Amino acid sequence: MILVTGGTGLVGSHLLFQLASKGMPVRAVYRDAAKLETVRKLFAFYTEEADAIFGQIVWSEASLNDIPALEKAFARVTHVYHCAALISFDPGDFKALVRTNEIGTANVVNLCVSHKVRKLCYVSSIATFGKSPIATQIDEDTEWQVGNTNPYALTKHLAEMEVWRGTQEGVPAVIINPGVIIGPGYWESGSGRLFRIADKGSRFYPPGGSGFVSVRDVIQMMVQLMESEIENEQFIAVESNLSYHQVLSDIALALGRKVPRKKIPVWSLKLLWRLDWLSSIFGGRNRRLTKAQVTSLTKRSYYKNDKARHQLGFEFTPLLESIAFSAEKFRESNPSL
Repeated sequence: MILVTGGTGLVGSHLLFQLASKGMPVRAVYRDAAKLETVRKLFAFYTEEADAIFGQIVWSEASLNDIPALEKAFARVTHVYHCAALISFDPGDFKALVRTNEIGTANVVNLCVSHKVRKLCYVSSIATFGKSPIATQIDEDTEWQVGNTNPYALTKHLAEMEVWRGTQEGVPAVIINPGVIIGPGYWESGSGRLFRIADKGSRFYPPGGSGFVSVRDVIQMMVQLMESEIENEQFIAVESNLSYHQVLSDIALALGRKVPRKKIPVWSLKLLWRLDWLSSIFGGRNRRLTKAQVTSLTKRSYYKNDKARHQLGFEFTPLLESIAFSAEKFRESNPSL
């Protein structure tokens, strides 16, 4: 039996489709039953037999910090894909991020140890690597740097440390570090918001850039690593290093919208995060823009995928193909726009 945590998220739902389509016995952990319908709808993006494939999955309600429920989910499990995570860049959410990303991962690792799981795959992030100077690319050997990081990156780094601890306790593991993941179905979070922004015909774009990858590439790499003899290694999953202007322009063109033409000045972003900070203090609301986010939006980071291409022989899907497919599904999901 294969266990997938975070089965109702972008990566987890695509992974479930891949595994269930192959007829593999799979159990998925979920917290919110209302999100199961989102998974079913996502399956329908890829096949007319979505209901049948969805019906092959054994769903298990549990949170990463509910040990008794999680223990039941681990019954007869031999392989684990740990995709669940909390994503937030608000320092006010730090304790919640620690509970889910660090402590939750520790709980998963502990159960992998006690159940003698044969292999664990952990979905991390490129955020756990050090920042690079311009024109210097980051690879798997780039050391972690605490300076000016965000709470999400910090807790994902701590989660990786739990996975490496598990390898010392007898659980073979692989870690995949995806860039910004492009894929359909989750338009209100993550990269899905880029399609919302582009569809509105926004004229503005941030000056920075990052590494991007298709969700299907992430899934394919995860499955390939789990089915291989590779153990206790991590791999960057990035197809292209692009500016935010380029990505937003490509998405806008795929949606038939105007491309953004005005770069947001760095000084205005720095002013906005300070105003947002004051508003969170006196207005009692969550942060929407932080200093670390501004740094990310204004800097270019470059990531190398040499290890995946050479050691795995992995061939990445051109990002434009993923954008075109996602744009098509965005239109199908939002016919009134």
